Amino acid sequence: MARRSIRKYKPEPVARETMETILECGINAPNGMNKQSWEVRVVDNPAVMEEIISLMSEGNPEVDPGMIKGCFRGAPTMIFIANDQSYDCSPIDCGLLSENIMLSGWSLGVGSVCLGSPVRFLMNAPAALDRLGFSNGYKPIICIGMGYPDEMPDAKPRDPGKVKYIE
Repeated sequence: MARRSIRKYKPEPVARETMETILECGINAPNGMNKQSWEVRVVDNPAVMEEIISLMSEGNPEVDPGMIKGCFRGAPTMIFIANDQSYDCSPIDCGLLSENIMLSGWSLGVGSVCLGSPVRFLMNAPAALDRLGFSNGYKPIICIGMGYPDEMPDAKPRDPGKVKYIE
């Protein structure tokens, strides 16, 4: 109940050892028939992230490059997750993987934000997709920004009326 989406980060990167723990928790998420129908790419090198942003800007010339850079929320570590297009439950598997990553990160003091906008920009940027090196048949579905929080936002209201018991 304490985890929040973090949109402002301290500049220091998340240690690789910490990320390894977070990613191990992620890949141990439940998944259909143990297909593990995801691929994960982690970018924690600022120069590589700038290269990917530049390639995304080239593929989306109608979009202000500042908007593309901003969609990553300044997170020092980015996780790109792609799903196996041949398996219809792969989006569910990727969602479970993502939630495990975000919750385990939070338990280790690492904040996160789940991002969809980068995926939209990636779809128009084949050079950026090539740089991430996903296998054939895999398509980016979600990005997670991670880093040490430089904010602690309050919880936003939720609508308990969306939950119904069927009698």
